[in-house]
Amino acid sequence: MNIFVVGATGRVGQMLTEKLTAKGHTVYGASRSAEKIKETELVKPVHFDLHETVAQMAQQIRLMDVIYFVAGSRGKDLLQSDLYGAVKLMQAAEEANVGRYIQLSSLFALEPERWQEDYLANLADYNIAKYFSDKYLIENTDLDYTILQPGSLTEEAGSGHVALQVTDTGKNAIEDVAEVLASLIDFPDTVDQVITMHEGTTPIATALADI
Repeated sequence: MNIFVVGATGRVGQMLTEKLTAKGHTVYGASRSAEKIKETELVKPVHFDLHETVAQMAQQIRLMDVIYFVAGSRGKDLLQSDLYGAVKLMQAAEEANVGRYIQLSSLFALEPERWQEDYLANLADYNIAKYFSDKYLIENTDLDYTILQPGSLTEEAGSGHVALQVTDTGKNAIEDVAEVLASLIDFPDTVDQVITMHEGTTPIATALADI
């Protein structure tokens, strides 16, 4: 498949690209810093700016089968990129007839009453951006979406084991988050689902099959 990864130079985006190409997919790595992406037979760098218009975005994604939004401004551009940039990309996906849309979000982003728990208390502005972008995706589009909401991200090696649809906070190896993201397209029952996750004891494929 042709897969468009927005945020391909980020920590999750880089590893997601590796996971997807390992499965034989062609990844169009989209970033404002596309020059940092090494072009290969299966990796195509694309200069992409979340400040662009919907029409400009739609033009760049017309031949894609799947779009991943894994970009994050790390608090530097929350409204323009994390929130409105995501919404414009959803609108562009519909305009370009790209049906499958996968969004990386934040644990319990749709549950404001939980934002004071644990480390989430330090992510209020980010969670607000994710709350509204997640809500828009669910309520205002006809996209075949999946929203993945992991707990805190760590640089440690992935275990290949996770807990999904969790109700408590926890941490995640970035590698495991990337593997879950890359595997979502192989599990049709994950369409129209919001999936929470943190580290666990269930193999990723088994956990996804149980959704």
